[in-house]
This record gives sequence, structure tokens and C-alpha cells, in this order.
Amino acid sequence: MNKDLSLILSILAFILYIVGGLGIFSGLFMVLVLKTKELFGLGTAETLGYLFLCVGACLSVAGVLTLRIIRNRTNQKLYQAATC
Repeated sequence: MNKDLSLILSILAFILYIVGGLGIFSGLFMVLVLKTKELFGLGTAETLGYLFLCVGACLSVAGVLTLRIIRNRTNQKLYQAATC
């Protein structure tokens, strides 16, 4: 039972991309607006903002790369099916 997981993986990659974008913008908000405020006893908003910014960028890049890999793999499968 070899199922095609392209749809599930592409939805997962899209979710990664969206969460990464939210992380980037919330990190920018913390760095630019909140700056020196203490957040939940974890540290200043600026340090957490940089953390959110970097992790969000990593998630966004991972989502885009995953979507590209799935797209190329799906296009090859469709091409092979069309030429047989």
C-alpha cells in the first residue's frame, strides 16, 4: 500500500511557511515596539524577539524548500505517467 503523500506533505510545508511568517512578524514587533519590557519572566522582549525572528526565518525557509521538493517530485511523477 504505497500511498501518495504529496498532498499531506504540501499542507504540512504550507503550515510551516505560515507559522514561520507569523514568527518573523511577531519577532519584529517585539524588537521594534516592546523592546525593554519583561515578558513572562523569560527575558526582555528584545531577546525573545530576536529568537522568534530567527526561528521564524528558519521555519519559513524550511517550508519553502519542502514545497519546492514536493513540487519537483510531483512534476516528475506526472511527466512519467504522461509519457508511458
